Amino acid sequence: MDTQRFRDLQVWQRPMTLARTVYKVTEGFPRDELFGLKSQIRRAAVSVPSNIAEGRGRATDKSFAMFLGQARGSLYELQTQIELARDLGFAAQDRANPILTEAAEIAAMIHGLLAKLRPPR
Repeated sequence: MDTQRFRDLQVWQRPMTLARTVYKVTEGFPRDELFGLKSQIRRAAVSVPSNIAEGRGRATDKSFAMFLGQARGSLYELQTQIELARDLGFAAQDRANPILTEAAEIAAMIHGLLAKLRPPR
C-alpha cells in the first residue's frame, strides 16, 4: 500500500471539505459556546481526515482499518453534535442538514473501504 498518497483518496478529500464547512457553520455559534459544543464539533470534524491520513501512513491494512474505524466514530460523534446544535438553534436547519447528509455518505464510504480491508470471517 502506498502510504504517501492519502491526499488522492476521496475518503480523505471529502472529510477535509466537510471540516472546512463545519468551521464556517460554527463561526456563528454563541460566544459562550467557544469552549463547549463549538470546540467539540470542530475537533470531531478535524479528527475524521486526520485519522484517515494517519491510518494510511501505517504499514498494514489492519492498522489502516483501525484508524478508519476511529474516523467513522468521529463522524458519528459529529452527527450527534450537529443535531444537538441544530436542535438548540445554534445552526440553522439548512446549514446543519447538508453536514449530516455528507457525514452519512462519508461513513458509508468508510464502511465500504473497511469491508475491503478486513478479511471475511
